[in-house]
Amino acid sequence: MLSTGLPQGAVPRLERPGPLRERVYEALLELITTRALRPGQHLVESELAGHLGVSRQPVREALQRLNTEGWVDLRPAQGAFVHEPTEEEADQLLTVRTLLEAEAARLAAAHADSAGIAALKELCAEGERAVAAEDVDRAVALNAAFHSKVMELAGNTVLAGLAAQVDRRVRWYYTPVARQRGGQSWVEHRELIDAIDARDEQRATRLMREHTEHTRRSYHERETA
Repeated sequence: MLSTGLPQGAVPRLERPGPLRERVYEALLELITTRALRPGQHLVESELAGHLGVSRQPVREALQRLNTEGWVDLRPAQGAFVHEPTEEEADQLLTVRTLLEAEAARLAAAHADSAGIAALKELCAEGERAVAAEDVDRAVALNAAFHSKVMELAGNTVLAGLAAQVDRRVRWYYTPVARQRGGQSWVEHRELIDAIDARDEQRATRLMREHTEHTRRSYHERETA
């Protein structure tokens, strides 16, 4: 088995022309975020380059950038490894996420229009279908899209910018508990939509805080086997 643990054909070759360095970085970051490359996994430049259809240089540059950002650990004489987040790291980030998203829910309840509510309902319906189909990857992506839409409806660009900085790490932490959270997460989303639609800022804030807290607890209680 390859050290990268990626099945043949799992990663599409990157198309040219374009900012190749950036595209390699984005491809590797997506693989890490979705846990196709798992925490602690050894990352071999030559194998990653082969999967992506590029030379080793942009892969090396991407790994250095990912190391700077805390996604990858570069160990002397050993190579690159996907970072293994500590419980404390996860707790700190998910706590910050709760603060940001609770405020976003409050603002969304104050400002959302009928089109925004309809968009949330459609995302929720798609998420429920993904859970029913046991499509975890799609459920995770739709969960991120739902929370992003709430942030958009909040109408605060500074808040949205702060949330964007933690969005990918939130997906990283949510992926291993997505199946565990299952349909309950979308039940909570439905309740949140009702509060936003009713323009009940206080209830929307409370529901979002409880919702994100459930995810935080689920991460700490996840099965690690």
